[in-house]
Amino acid sequence: MSATTSTKETPAIDEKPGILARLEARWEALWATQGSVDPVMAALVVGLIAFGVVMVYSASAIEATVQHKDAQFFLKRQVIYALVGLSLTWLISRIDYHRLRGLTYWFLGGVVALMSACVLGFGSKGGGATRWLAVGPVHIQPAELAKLALVLWLAYSLAKKGDGVKTFSIGFLPHLLMAGFLMVLCMKQPDFGSAVVLLLLTFTLLFVAGAKVGYILGATIIGSVAGAAVVRFKEYRWQRVVAWLDMEAHRQDLAYQPFQARMSFGSGETFGLGLGKGLQILYLPEAHTDFVGAVIGEELGFVGVVCLCTAYVCLVYRGVRTAFRARDDYGTYLAFGISTLFAVQALVNLAMAMSLLPTKGLALPFISFGGSSLLVNAIAAGVLLSVSRQVDREHLDRENDPRRSVDGSTGNVTSNGSSSSSSNEATS
Repeated sequence: MSATTSTKETPAIDEKPGILARLEARWEALWATQGSVDPVMAALVVGLIAFGVVMVYSASAIEATVQHKDAQFFLKRQVIYALVGLSLTWLISRIDYHRLRGLTYWFLGGVVALMSACVLGFGSKGGGATRWLAVGPVHIQPAELAKLALVLWLAYSLAKKGDGVKTFSIGFLPHLLMAGFLMVLCMKQPDFGSAVVLLLLTFTLLFVAGAKVGYILGATIIGSVAGAAVVRFKEYRWQRVVAWLDMEAHRQDLAYQPFQARMSFGSGETFGLGLGKGLQILYLPEAHTDFVGAVIGEELGFVGVVCLCTAYVCLVYRGVRTAFRARDDYGTYLAFGISTLFAVQALVNLAMAMSLLPTKGLALPFISFGGSSLLVNAIAAGVLLSVSRQVDREHLDRENDPRRSVDGSTGNVTSNGSSSSSSNEATS
């Protein structure tokens, strides 16, 4: 009789059924637990959103009192947007950004449908444009979603095509056509500012991906000529440019808003009049939206504006840093695209508020009043933080190696702690 007997393993009592096990595995795979987020980037996002709540209240209290009989009318809404935005940032930062690939075309198709609805007459008008869709008390601005949708699609497409990006028919033309289609939908609303942002995002990511510079330069020249024609041969746009060039002569009509914004910056001088003590909000229309930067200049002065610009520069820097450290091309393109989105919008908005550019309807990221802009930027920040969780560990090890030489180079560390370069020298 054999000493060994055949035994059949019995399932553990707490073993989960197959369906539950698969669901749990998928749930765990959804989260990006490979590392921690960039703490500086996270702190900057939270700080900018909190600062935005404060400045929206300071810029809108008088207007809210006059129009809505409630000084906290805009504050309450901005607080809700901020809380939802921070929740979305945290949630999305926990999700593996690779999971977004499967949602790319669904998201892009949904945005195209929403923008088409605006163009076809289903949108609500405001300021002479049809840029919003009203869903009950909620107003959605599809152009804000289009910026993030384009970044997600470009990152997915460019990463998939690899070296094919260098060709015109495969790597350049399809991306330009998609961007052009979204730009046309923006122009039909009309929203010239968002169309320009979409074009800049496309050119930036094509350049980062390695598209031929000649193609980009040629498209830039054509786009610049087309943009100039769109401005020159559309009467209201041209009149706005003329008023911007001669603001003194048009300070009571077309240049009234940028003139008052410039007065705000001048009134603030070095350290500002103090939070909540600005006087130009009595004369500056919609100060809590596109021109909140002017309120910051008046109440916090030159120092406050410099600090704000420094925060944006640091945020963009950490985003680009994350792009260089990303594990794959997809993460690199996502990080570069979102960083460019933040940089372009902040630069254009502040330049517009300072009258360095003609007036365009672009919000100041994380700060201007409005749910669409704040929530989209919060989602974008969550994606960027998700990429920062999964940076290339070998890259970090090389950076953190205390034996790096002055020029940043170091040998590969072997298991016994000696570098491969030094061992090679010993062998030779």
